[in-house]
Amino acid sequence: MTWTQYTQDIATLDAPARALLDTLAPVEVPAGAVLFCPGEAVKGYVVMLSGQVDVELVGPNGRDILLYRVAPGQSCIQSTLGLLGGDDYTAEATADGPAKLVLIPRDVFFALLDASAGFRRLVFAAFAERMQTMMQLIENVSFMSVESRLATLILERATQDSLHMTQADMATAIGSAREVVSRRLDRWAKAGIVTLERGEVTITDRTGLERLQKSPAV
Repeated sequence: MTWTQYTQDIATLDAPARALLDTLAPVEVPAGAVLFCPGEAVKGYVVMLSGQVDVELVGPNGRDILLYRVAPGQSCIQSTLGLLGGDDYTAEATADGPAKLVLIPRDVFFALLDASAGFRRLVFAAFAERMQTMMQLIENVSFMSVESRLATLILERATQDSLHMTQADMATAIGSAREVVSRRLDRWAKAGIVTLERGEVTITDRTGLERLQKSPAV
């Protein structure tokens, strides 16, 4: 079976579109591989088959913020914007672990947009979904306090009340600085809300953490 038959959305496309896509070979990338950097030209549209890619915006002071994650079935808004608008990448994409993907070159991408209504719907539906995610990120950073964003991150990502994540990664995920995250976690640990180990946060007072999740922005 070809890769398009294993990809739910693409498997429903018309036969000519699938045949054209099947001429493209999947690529495997190792964990930590940088897929694109700011200033690079967009080479094509990415279809994730497995794994996850983190797309981060890096500021002039070296701080970075996680814009979004691309998992199978999701799109990369940076690539779509670059293809449609002609702009270069403004963020950096890194494979969070081993990943498998297909790069649809620019000429094939536009040929499919012209010829396949199903492909057009797929691209713009994924684009709209990603835009909603970006709007949520802007809303969170603008109107939620650091405490609220950090508490939400821990509550949503913890497994059995334990989150394995570095403080630097937490800061990137909530759009803050590592020093700010470190101070908040130390304060919460002294209050008995969490316990801290290297690369791990354990929830010891879920009710207290949920109260912090609702703390207003100042």
